[in-house]
Amino acid sequence: MSASIAPNVVNQTEAGIGLAVVRVTIGAMLLWVFFENFGKGAYTPSGYSGVINYYIKNSHSPAVWKWFMGLVASAAVVAGPMQALTEIGLGILLIIGLFTRPAAFIAFLFLGSLWISELGTSWIWELLVSVLACVGLSIGRAGRTWGLDAWLSRRSPRSPWW
Repeated sequence: MSASIAPNVVNQTEAGIGLAVVRVTIGAMLLWVFFENFGKGAYTPSGYSGVINYYIKNSHSPAVWKWFMGLVASAAVVAGPMQALTEIGLGILLIIGLFTRPAAFIAFLFLGSLWISELGTSWIWELLVSVLACVGLSIGRAGRTWGLDAWLSRRSPRSPWW
């Protein structure tokens, strides 16, 4: 019986390492984008609304989504800093592996909304791979390897948060 258990433990460890690599990579991508956008002034009201208005004009997003983007652009004073906090916060949480499941799910929603916003303005797979990887991170409990969620899961292993 012990011979059949050992391969499962090894496979789980290897899967956990694979998810951790993806988790840290997406977290680093979000941090990189934050600093790049911050340096370009993309979180200022004029910078943020300029980016959103570009997508409204040039993307192939559905009309209802363009209408929603118009609302967001009109609230750029609030939406720009909120996006900045989202990008840096999710980046940090994913890198350190803390609250990975909800962070990955929020990253899925966030990157998915960016993917819809950019339709037709960039390569279709540019964000889609990251969007789908976030689903895997959320399902796979990716913070339990090389993350603070491993420590939290020892204290409360059944928690849906890690």
